[in-house]
Amino acid sequence: MIAGVTGLELAAMLAVNVSTATAGDILIASAFRQIGDFDVIMARSGILSAIFTVLRNYRFLSGFAAMAVSFFALLFTLSHADVSLVAPAAGSLTFVTNAVAARIFLKERVDRRRWVAAIFVCCGVALLKH
Repeated sequence: MIAGVTGLELAAMLAVNVSTATAGDILIASAFRQIGDFDVIMARSGILSAIFTVLRNYRFLSGFAAMAVSFFALLFTLSHADVSLVAPAAGSLTFVTNAVAARIFLKERVDRRRWVAAIFVCCGVALLKH
């Protein structure tokens, strides 16, 4: 870890990164479920109409903004902590939070195999810190 960053500060930085990445993923997935099949819209109205349909969707725009915040939070975290800890922790914890959020907000069926994988991911992240 780079000098000056405590474990609590690192956890907070990772929490911002993971939560905004998850929010972005869920909002963008929800937007495309609301919009419908992009190929159908494009075939019916053309590419420009399909693009404007997406860009007018508030869920897509909110998800895009959340993903941008997540990206800059990751850059900030990487400037304060070791990449060998931050990159795997951020990526794997986002996998876990996406599974939970997809189940809660998108009503997706998350099978037992994915829950077991999420538990193993959490164990792996815990091992990174020690």
